[in-house]
Amino acid sequence: MFDKKSMIAFLAVVICFSGVGIGQSLEDNWDDFLHYTAIGRLDLATGYGEAIIAASPDPLKLLALSESNPNGYSILLRMNATSAELKDVSGKILGIIEEGRFIRRTDPRIIIQEIQRLSTTIRGRIAAEQRLKNAGEYAVPYMLAAMADPDRKTEFANITGALPKIGRDAVRPLVAALQMNNVGVKAEVIRALGEIGYMQSAGYLKFVMENDESGLLRQLAGKAIEKIDPAALKVPAAQLLFRLAESYYDHAESVAPAAEYDFANIWFWDAAAGKLVCQKVDKSCFNELMAMRSCEWALKADPHTGSAIALWLAAFFKAEGTGVAQPAYFGQGHADAMTYATTAGPEYLHEGLDRALRDKDAYVSLGLVEALAANAGEKSLLYRIGTEQPLVKALSFEDRMVRYSAAIAIGQAGPNGEFVGSSLIIQNLAEAIGAGGRAELGDALADVYELRAIQVMLKLATTRNPVVDVSQARDALIAATSNRRAEMQTLAGEVLARLASPDAQRAIADMAMSESNSKAVRIAAFAALSVSAKLNARQLTEEQIDAMYELIGSDSADPDLRSAAASAYGALNLPSKRVKDLILDQAKS
Repeated sequence: MFDKKSMIAFLAVVICFSGVGIGQSLEDNWDDFLHYTAIGRLDLATGYGEAIIAASPDPLKLLALSESNPNGYSILLRMNATSAELKDVSGKILGIIEEGRFIRRTDPRIIIQEIQRLSTTIRGRIAAEQRLKNAGEYAVPYMLAAMADPDRKTEFANITGALPKIGRDAVRPLVAALQMNNVGVKAEVIRALGEIGYMQSAGYLKFVMENDESGLLRQLAGKAIEKIDPAALKVPAAQLLFRLAESYYDHAESVAPAAEYDFANIWFWDAAAGKLVCQKVDKSCFNELMAMRSCEWALKADPHTGSAIALWLAAFFKAEGTGVAQPAYFGQGHADAMTYATTAGPEYLHEGLDRALRDKDAYVSLGLVEALAANAGEKSLLYRIGTEQPLVKALSFEDRMVRYSAAIAIGQAGPNGEFVGSSLIIQNLAEAIGAGGRAELGDALADVYELRAIQVMLKLATTRNPVVDVSQARDALIAATSNRRAEMQTLAGEVLARLASPDAQRAIADMAMSESNSKAVRIAAFAALSVSAKLNARQLTEEQIDAMYELIGSDSADPDLRSAAASAYGALNLPSKRVKDLILDQAKS
């Protein structure tokens, strides 16, 4: 039982907790949150933090509060990183602060005001340059628009002076703006890229050198490249752009998007509107989409850059592998990666596959292997890149689906010559029709692979392929005669019929005689037994022959089964005594 003093103390605590944040301003809740966090009263700090979140505060106001108290903001960061009790609340508050930072950074009104301030006082220009740098890539379209405005000629020099000071963030929109027709503004874009000095713009500048109609712009582009890396002057634009694509594909730090957000921008030049536009994409696939765009520019620079086609395909598959929907700029009805891959030549698919295997990227490898399987013949499938045969290499890849698909692709093509690793074809096909990987793949996918694998085995056995020894899969095929799917049982029987093995023929007979199998399976098995007998002669046991004899002579057996059994029996070419007995057993005397 509580005494009077305990009850009063208990009620005081309840009142204290229930009143947290009620009626307080955002500033009060922020101060109290930091105060109780600092003294270690995380229970009370949680309450004030939740009050901040529940109030749906203006992100700009919360940002201002965090900037006015740097030590408090540091505490907030530390709690988010180290405190299990405050991690959730502090993370949500940080999210609101970052939203405020983004709003302030991208607000067109603020950006336009700061561009105008560039042409005021020296102090105003310095402050404006810093704020435009904070705006980063979002400032570039407004700065270019102001530079192109004939009514703002007096501001031109100040804006062009500020443009390169934005730094690395400006590179992506600026290289997209190189497609503009305004020579005066384009010249300043080229100069700015040279001043900024990042290698990722070199390929686009070299494209200007190689293709622009303006001699002045070609000259300026050369000078800009010289500032970035003089060696790049000797490298074709297509090659520089392909290297950039590889940097994106490999997620190089030098081309990484801003870390603060879960999205990134891809910039385009809208020729009709004469301005830069951007589209947000999920950051998880940004690098792959930019790799694709860089490959497209490489192909514009030189249509014969085959490696760019290979990398474009790999990047498209890699983007799909993130699970993110196609970006809006693709437009409606845009084909998927497999559609493009199956229309590409084997050379490009092999080059992409070689890269994916080296990267241990199972998703990309699988997509390219399946594309090869769809439309490549034996010579194409065994294509070499240096000393490597990418598809053969895929036969020993760590991912099961890649191995199975590679075996199916090569097996379907029917190889005619031995090669290092050819034994892995039947090894993977046998594994696919067995229990291997069912737990890993799931029943649906495992069913698909086992059916595809056994169909390839049947083709190899029927054509008596000289390279792939189907008999090495005998045990797996015998096991498949008991498969839960009738189609698999039937196909297993057809393959076994072509193996010169007593065990194979006896497994077919067992399947035919098993009453647990469906009538259709048993009839198909008797047909397979006939084929086996014709190809390999009789190899059944006496017990099996007796069982067939009994079925054929039974008046109660299904007529269709008796007929199928009789056909198989005849194909076995049994001694005349057996046939005589069968005739006399049915005779009426």
